[in-house]
Amino acid sequence: MATGKSYSVKFRRRRSGKTNYKKRLAFMKSEKPRLVVRRSNKYLNIQLVNYDELGDRVLAQFNSVSLKKKGWKHSCVNVPAAYLSGLEIAKLATKAKVKEAIFDMGSYTPTKGCRIYAVLKGAIEGGLNIPHSEKAFPSEERLNGEHISKDISADLKKLRGSK
Repeated sequence: MATGKSYSVKFRRRRSGKTNYKKRLAFMKSEKPRLVVRRSNKYLNIQLVNYDELGDRVLAQFNSVSLKKKGWKHSCVNVPAAYLSGLEIAKLATKAKVKEAIFDMGSYTPTKGCRIYAVLKGAIEGGLNIPHSEKAFPSEERLNGEHISKDISADLKKLRGSK
């Protein structure tokens, strides 16, 4: 570790690799809510967060485990579940009177067609205005779950129809 008069210790979250403060500052300067997507091995956590001087304020949140309550019988972290979660957060955003947001995927590597972009696609189709590129989205057959099984595709159509 460096020593000396001019050495300053970096913030704890920066040292642990959890927060990129340059990126966060750019989000804060936009003065728009952020659509924050975080994933674990079992679930997706999606939040609409607005900056406040006292700390970030969560305007709406959705966890993909809530899909089970709506009749989803499959994995809560695959591409179709991510898409449905995006649709649900868009519904909650309209209730919170949020029409536009900025997409915050954290420190995940942006990979074309990944689950995080499936959430973005669902949020956009649900009515949120978010800057995006169509190239990043998963294909329609992956969004519909056809690459997994016909059961998922049928369940997705049923839940998608209950917008």
